[in-house]
Amino acid sequence: MNIEIIKCHGSNNDFVLIDELFQTYHFSESDRVSIATTLCDRDGLIGADGILFTMPSNHADARMRMFNPDGSEAEMCGNGLRCVGRYVCEKLDRNEIMVETNEADLSVVKKGEIYDDVPAYEVSIEPVRLDPQLFMKTEKKLHVELPIETLSEDLTFTAVSVPNPHLITMVPEIHDENLSSIGKQANEDKNLLPSGVNVSFIQPLGDQKIFVRTYERGVGLTNACGTAMSASSLTTVLLEINQLSKEIYVYNRGGYVICVVEKQGDEYVIKLRGNATYEYKTTLDIDLENKTCKEQSDRVWFEQEKEAYAKLQEHAKEEINLAAHE
Repeated sequence: MNIEIIKCHGSNNDFVLIDELFQTYHFSESDRVSIATTLCDRDGLIGADGILFTMPSNHADARMRMFNPDGSEAEMCGNGLRCVGRYVCEKLDRNEIMVETNEADLSVVKKGEIYDDVPAYEVSIEPVRLDPQLFMKTEKKLHVELPIETLSEDLTFTAVSVPNPHLITMVPEIHDENLSSIGKQANEDKNLLPSGVNVSFIQPLGDQKIFVRTYERGVGLTNACGTAMSASSLTTVLLEINQLSKEIYVYNRGGYVICVVEKQGDEYVIKLRGNATYEYKTTLDIDLENKTCKEQSDRVWFEQEKEAYAKLQEHAKEEINLAAHE
């Protein structure tokens, strides 16, 4: 089976985008799982954090389904949504579209540049829910900065669904080993978290600035996770560390995004703004039965986009170092 792909990323959270909107592929559900496990394999030909199936919708401009490297399907993916949004906006020659996801129809809007020569796309992250019972076995109706003794004797956690499940904790300094250990433990504890969970550590960097590192369910440690950065921004607002309706700069291993947490009545809405960068495009011959693939064409690289994003990353590193020494 020959499949055209675009390798893309949001904050270096990288994906393989497959167009079912304008191409005539016919994938079964088992095909999607095989494609995800084959193409996301970091020891394989491509390697990625997920597959973005960009599909027709009965009522929106497009539909997005995102599959993790282990073949599981995510409820939502903020970084991936920006990439899908960019692709569909360019195909339809529009600056704003609506994308159907598994939980909601979400807007994607082109919003100038997040850094020099790096176009920005803003997506809505919703529905936002603070009910821990949506993904955690607990009698609590709210879990904000409270301990979970089976995960840590020292840390406190905030449970947020956006709509992916997230546990967020504030730390003075982020240590990958600790985060990875807690993330693995949380996803193995099916008595507490039957469907798993994303776990993030937040390190405050000053006024409206944070650094976020995430152990992503179905992936492991990632450069960035869009819904995790959104949930982390909301958590800092709930804890009165950052302000409602003001831009929050969220730095990560892959760069940075800008989040704005708004309240509409009793409901929270989060806007996530960041890059949607193309790396290359190519055509693959995929053997789904044997889970192998080979390239049928030379890769076409987006060198200017790569160079522009490298400058954004360098700027992000400088900002993180500056904040750390203040």
